[in-house]
Amino acid sequence: MRGLALVGGLALLPLATACGGDTDKSAEGDSAETSAMSAPSAGVVAPAKVEVIADLTGCKVTIRTDADELREGVCDTADGDYLITTFPAEKYKLTWLDSASMYGGKYLVGPQWAISAKPKMLETLRAKVGGTIEDLDAARTAAPGPKAP
Repeated sequence: MRGLALVGGLALLPLATACGGDTDKSAEGDSAETSAMSAPSAGVVAPAKVEVIADLTGCKVTIRTDADELREGVCDTADGDYLITTFPAEKYKLTWLDSASMYGGKYLVGPQWAISAKPKMLETLRAKVGGTIEDLDAARTAAPGPKAP
């Protein structure tokens, strides 16, 4: 019941914050409208809690790691498996992404969370929980390193 109240409250948050805008900032208003149009149909980016994100994606999550720096849960679905990782602070997520960049790949990333899944699943998951798809292959190939002979 508390989970439903949390999700419902988060769904109303964009409506409440949208009403308090400053009309003197017309250039910023244009970019805010563009961002709102590119947001998922839910209109909300999922909060940083493994169980809530899993519920929004339609899976029954199994917690794999419960540490101070992160929590990870595995979702096994008919469409494929994926890993939801949440962090108590944004700095931990950035460190995790930096480490993950050595392996490359694409990840769905939101505030204090990341989802690891097959690339074809990421867009479907993004429509459910928001976030952005980050291609860490580009970060890895842009990093300086030894040149081939």
